Amino acid sequence: MPVVSIDGGKLDVEKKRELCCKITDALEAAYGHPRSAYIILIHENEQENVSVGGELLCDR
Repeated sequence: MPVVSIDGGKLDVEKKRELCCKITDALEAAYGHPRSAYIILIHENEQENVSVGGELLCDR
């Protein structure tokens, strides 16, 4: 079973549904397995927990 892990900012549930559907479409086209074979894990991160170039995103 292919597993996709996404680390990003917060999304509302409708955007998550849309994202998962589109990713599953792409996986199905690439691998050819049934849709039920794919696992997608979404990890939402607050801006105060992410740093780029030594600077927290909330401080940008």
